[in-house]
Amino acid sequence: MTADNEIEIKEAFQRAQKGHNNKAKLVASLNSRYNKLEDKTLFHEEFVHYLKYAMIVYKREPTVENVMEFVARFATSFQPPPKTEDDGARPEAEKEEEEEEEDDAEDDHPFLSFLFNFLLESHKASSHAVRFRVCQLINKLLGSMAENAQIDDDLFDLIHQAMLVRATDKFPNVRIQAALAMTRLQQPKDPDCPTINAYMLILENDTNAEVRRAVLSCIAMSPRTLPKVLKRTRDIKENVRKLAYQVLAEKVHIKALTIAQRVVLLQQGLHDTSEAVREVVCSRLLPAWMLRLDGNFTELLHRLDVENCAQTALDTLQAIFRGTPTEELLQNRAQLDNRKLVPVDSLSCENVLYWRALCEFIKGKGDDGDEMLEQVLPDAATYADYLYGYLKAVPLLSEEQRADFNQLELVMTKEFISQQLIRLIGCLDTNEEGSRKRVLAVLQEMLALPQTPSSLVSLLTEKLLTLLPDDHRRIQTVAEIISDVRDPIMEASKPVDQNMSRRQQVQLAEVKVRILEAKQTLEDCIAAQDFSRAGELKDSIAELENHRNQILQEVTESSQPSDKEIRAEKSDPETLLRCLIMCAELLKQMSIKTRIGPTISALMSSLVLPSIANAHPAVRNMAVVCLGTCTLHSKELAKTHMVLLLQIAQLDEVKIRISALRAVIDLLLLFGFQLLSESAATQTASQSQSPERQEEDAPAAEDRGDAAEDTAQSILVMLSELLDSEVSDLRSEAAEGLAKLMYTGRISSAKMLSRLVLLWYNPVTEDDTRLRHCLGVFFQLYARESRVHQEVVEEGFLPTVRTLMNAPATSPLAEVDINNVVELLVELTRPSALIKPSCVCLQEVCVHDYLAVRMCGEMLQDPTAPEVRLYAKTLSNLELSRGETVRKDLQTRQQTIHVNLLRGPKEVMQVLNTLSKKLQLSECRFIVGALLRPCEVTRALVCTGQRKVGTAKGGRKPSRRAESSESDGENVPESLAVVRPSRRAKIAALEKTKLDLNTLINQEANVS
Repeated sequence: MTADNEIEIKEAFQRAQKGHNNKAKLVASLNSRYNKLEDKTLFHEEFVHYLKYAMIVYKREPTVENVMEFVARFATSFQPPPKTEDDGARPEAEKEEEEEEEDDAEDDHPFLSFLFNFLLESHKASSHAVRFRVCQLINKLLGSMAENAQIDDDLFDLIHQAMLVRATDKFPNVRIQAALAMTRLQQPKDPDCPTINAYMLILENDTNAEVRRAVLSCIAMSPRTLPKVLKRTRDIKENVRKLAYQVLAEKVHIKALTIAQRVVLLQQGLHDTSEAVREVVCSRLLPAWMLRLDGNFTELLHRLDVENCAQTALDTLQAIFRGTPTEELLQNRAQLDNRKLVPVDSLSCENVLYWRALCEFIKGKGDDGDEMLEQVLPDAATYADYLYGYLKAVPLLSEEQRADFNQLELVMTKEFISQQLIRLIGCLDTNEEGSRKRVLAVLQEMLALPQTPSSLVSLLTEKLLTLLPDDHRRIQTVAEIISDVRDPIMEASKPVDQNMSRRQQVQLAEVKVRILEAKQTLEDCIAAQDFSRAGELKDSIAELENHRNQILQEVTESSQPSDKEIRAEKSDPETLLRCLIMCAELLKQMSIKTRIGPTISALMSSLVLPSIANAHPAVRNMAVVCLGTCTLHSKELAKTHMVLLLQIAQLDEVKIRISALRAVIDLLLLFGFQLLSESAATQTASQSQSPERQEEDAPAAEDRGDAAEDTAQSILVMLSELLDSEVSDLRSEAAEGLAKLMYTGRISSAKMLSRLVLLWYNPVTEDDTRLRHCLGVFFQLYARESRVHQEVVEEGFLPTVRTLMNAPATSPLAEVDINNVVELLVELTRPSALIKPSCVCLQEVCVHDYLAVRMCGEMLQDPTAPEVRLYAKTLSNLELSRGETVRKDLQTRQQTIHVNLLRGPKEVMQVLNTLSKKLQLSECRFIVGALLRPCEVTRALVCTGQRKVGTAKGGRKPSRRAESSESDGENVPESLAVVRPSRRAKIAALEKTKLDLNTLINQEANVS
């Protein structure tokens, strides 16, 4: 090749570095030069020679990126242009000729084959920069090819194998480019496609969020990959979750998802902690679904199973309404008639829920929505009559009818519609007195009707109480309804005596016979003209007729019902449950300052307490709920029934035990453990009445405090035992109760905190989402609240570590990553993690100082113990104070440990030497509280278990610093910002960092 040709390639690379140059012209010029050459070998070698200058640069410099783009465009310029739609109208002969030419062209592009071979030979280079550029260039080459482009099968396999290897590279950027390069190598229809298998493995196990994002952006959707993409919507990184929802919106049809998957997506997406994720769900996912359903809201609700997930459906509609113009909402309102009501025959679960969501959304606009609300909702009186008519039509099934699934499903649907109609009462305008009275009358009548389903009683009572602002009136109204339900007014009817009725009928028949005989005799006497005898018979007939009338009156009176009314008490489980539900709702709506009056006391003695011993579990459970709620309003009542609630929490069925446990926790939160001592004092005082008796019981009074302490201890023991329960609901309730008691300061126990930490990390509770979420939030809030709480965490540090180190191999705790637990406890006790850090905490002794002393003491006790390595590693991560006393104490302990471990492990010795230098120079580790610490605490809370998976996959365990440096995608070490540079300094630094490949190229040319 001539010198001019060498300069031509060199100039092309030099000009390609500048972004303003037209790369198409460069590609065309170089392509023309290439086609004129007979021997292409020298061109290939020289081209690759200049390409290597760019491949050794790891940083994403604009000049290098421009060169890579130019190389990809030039290499793919030899391929024929893609086919267009007009090509189908050509004659068959021309098509065959073009196909032959294309085949020849595909076989005759030596430059592209040479470049691929060069890149595949270089992908195993020791330099991570070269590996990164190789994968990037392969990605660009494959991406620049036409859609119908083809490559040789052998080359395909080589590229595939090389990228699969690089997908497990140590550097995240290399893995990202390798994953992107395999985009066009996927075969979704192949169940054993290695690319898709690699993608799914990366999504599950890769510790770098950017790598997971890269795979999400290019993975092909199929029944195999869809569950993996859905799982990424629960990723710990916000950007990954956001991209997962975008991919689902763009690539997945709503019909490809099951109802459960749709509901879970919306539940998590609409309530995500990140505003960006919620925005993607509202602006991308929901509009995509509505577009595929032609904007039909009813069809969307039908695909969400609104009967079981009503709240999710409501949140979904509210999110759609917020992005829809108001005029369009009114046009798409439900099928309302001229009365602004949905006809009863047209009511369904979907349209009634849409009606409710629309009314609540317009109601939420305040005064601006009043006029619009009048267009979708009638006046209160009309709606009350409409609701009353529908509720009366809901059938009440017998036990035999409940066995029929079709009838049961129909009734459940009607009950769901009834619930939504009842909730619509909150949107009505009840300011007018007449309308409000009509609504109250309907609600009271529906509560008193025996055929009203029990599932509607709580909701009806709630709406009734919201219309009654005064607590006294609420109590009176609900008490009257309970009285009417339990003691209904019935007419008193005499029992019919069958013997007496029979005797009356016989007497009546005898009298009639005698009257007929007397009348016959009277006629005979008149015919014989015996008038004196006729007169006597006439008087006798009159007496008999009077007697007959008297008997008839007695028969009539005995058969007629009595007008007297009496009250008959009903004690069947259904009636008791309805009454208890109304009582519980009343106690819930009452102000906590409202004390227990005579009416509530009467309900307690006649309804609640007797129902606790009822044989029906549902009745007992609701009675316990009423008792627990009622005791919150009266301290005396709480003292009286605390023992009863404790007994129920240990002996009854699971659901009832949970209700009793909640009541006990609420009482302890409200009144504290002093309630137990006062209760013991009250019981003792009630037993001693006379002065003589008081003198006799004086020694026993000294033991009252001990008895109260024993009771408190027994409660804590009970809660601790429930933490080991096999019933997940009981375990979660006990853990949540202990967390509340500790956070509010009712108890302070390092042992309990250690139990909660071990429970949170225990693999047994992995599927208990509620428990994990509750404790995860509690640990962070508790430790950051005050230094006192951090001292509790520090006190429980060593017991937690000992428990994990001594766990037998058969215990689930043996699977827990101890390093992760220690890291969490260190972050929770960090002084800078406090919400309100003390200004002098760096000068005084801090929690990490005590923790350092404890760990040094443990290391001195047994220098050969396996946990010494763990303690030594933890010491280097502590945030120590500048106190002289602490520094000298730690220096002494460090020297002693150093002597005892003179021939110890290399890692331990390095840590001790580093700690010694810090202590001698008094340069302990100080980090500003606002820098990264809350994020690190959160990361330690949410990444439990994930690091173990990543370690198993890659055979390496990155440190926290390595992970943070990988997350930025560039592997640049972290540095602490000290002073913000000026604008001029920034510009100068930016100019220095600009890379120019011309210097390297010219330098090499001069040397040569």
